[in-house]
Amino acid sequence: MLADLPILTLITFSPLLGLLALLFLPKQNSRWIKIVAIAATALPLLLSFWLYAGYDGAQGGKAFEETATWISASLNKEAVGDVSSYTMQFQYHLGVDGLSMPLLLLTTIVGFMAALASVHVKKRWKAFYSWFLVLEVGMIGVFLARDVFLFFVFFEMTLIPMFFLIGIWGFMNRERAANKFLIYNGIGSAIMLVAFVLLVATAGFRAEQLPEKQETHLSYSGSYEVIGANMASPDAYVNVSPEQAQGTDNPLYLSERMRWAIFLLLLIAFGIKLPVFPFHTWMLKVHAEAPPSVVMIHSGVLLKMGAYGLLRFGVFLFPVQTKDWATVLAILGVVNILYGAVLALVQKEFKLVLAYSSISHMGIVLLGIASLNEIGLHGAVVQLVSHGLISALLFLLVGSIHERAGSTELKDLGGLARSMPFLSGVLLTAGMASLGLPGLSGFVGEFLSLLGAFDTQRVLAGLAVLGVILTAVYVLRSVLGITFGALPERLTAVRDVRLVEAVPMIALVAFIVLIGIYPAVVTEPMKHGFDALLQQLSDKAGR
Repeated sequence: MLADLPILTLITFSPLLGLLALLFLPKQNSRWIKIVAIAATALPLLLSFWLYAGYDGAQGGKAFEETATWISASLNKEAVGDVSSYTMQFQYHLGVDGLSMPLLLLTTIVGFMAALASVHVKKRWKAFYSWFLVLEVGMIGVFLARDVFLFFVFFEMTLIPMFFLIGIWGFMNRERAANKFLIYNGIGSAIMLVAFVLLVATAGFRAEQLPEKQETHLSYSGSYEVIGANMASPDAYVNVSPEQAQGTDNPLYLSERMRWAIFLLLLIAFGIKLPVFPFHTWMLKVHAEAPPSVVMIHSGVLLKMGAYGLLRFGVFLFPVQTKDWATVLAILGVVNILYGAVLALVQKEFKLVLAYSSISHMGIVLLGIASLNEIGLHGAVVQLVSHGLISALLFLLVGSIHERAGSTELKDLGGLARSMPFLSGVLLTAGMASLGLPGLSGFVGEFLSLLGAFDTQRVLAGLAVLGVILTAVYVLRSVLGITFGALPERLTAVRDVRLVEAVPMIALVAFIVLIGIYPAVVTEPMKHGFDALLQQLSDKAGR
């Protein structure tokens, strides 16, 4: 039954049903606006769980796939020989594989929890949830798109909603944070577009025989499968040098220098999104100024889009370049880990502690990717999912604390375990998960990433362990400082979390514990999908 439905399209665009319903609700009716918006985020969550239950990892990216011609433009080129026509083709092509399945689940889970956490929003509810639902469509689409142009459209679709969500509903310096977010991410998108255009104009080239006319049709395609197959095949035009073609001009040939140029463009574009040091300053502003429910989305999902793009378009399309730069990637990862940990250690604002913590944890992802082995790559993806859940939980707690205390400065907080025991207990659990306590998801991602890195980058992996130790120090310093000690007099009468806040907290803790105890829920879908990609990586790196 599942295979007969356009399940991927339903998951991607189901939030728009909520957006349509919001158009008919009066803007003053905050209660129904919130109910409709939350229900609209619950629909893709339920569908993604249904998809996960029916997903067969042995089929790889072919388990669920939807394809239709989206854009087809004829090119005005003169016919040569048996070539009758030329076109530029982009497809509406959605697919799910072992890499995107865990991240799709993460997106819908965090999206639903963030919608619940948005009860703290105090103004313009209709506009807020409208942009929120558009943002969710873009995030889901990024992880399902299998055409580079469609991927780019969904990627850009996340920028404008985030700009308004930060700039209108954020804190004191929200407009500056929104502008910085848009500038940095806009530059990254422009760089990514250049890389995609170069890929489409070379590796996207394909020839189709028209048997009924005995003619050949040539097209430039944005299909990830076409580009990947051409990059992997030694006989494809993109890999045939003029010398191999006996002096014949081959405008589709990607020289070694051009391959490196595209790889570096992709590294910079997705490195800005991840973020990789020194492209991280915009992210600090967003974490500090955006409303907590929006930061749940940003830290929990949007940062993961950078790592996903780096894996999907960088590592697996350019394995030789990735292997040559594995040490550089590992160094960048260690820099992220240590820089983020040291700076988090001296912060006096809890939101900035979490911001620098995100930089540090994304360094572990980079280290896992740089290992270029199955254990490390699995660890990188588990770390993405784990950090997404943990950071979403922590910023959910930040929102609850700020609503009651009016501040998240560490000096203004303390002793909350007396007045808010439930919140404090969840905060302690989230902190333990963040520092990598065994039995929680943070441990699994860090352990697998470091284990993979020890196989190929032992010295750098050893330095990364120092960052893990520092993580324990700054997490305990912050969490214990908030929950224990003297309780400020103004916080003696504050109430513990409400049901609408407690439900997402309990759910996120449950997912964190589930992955910590049974990590196969994340690693099993990745198993066969990574087998094929690792084989491609091994074959190309061995040439």
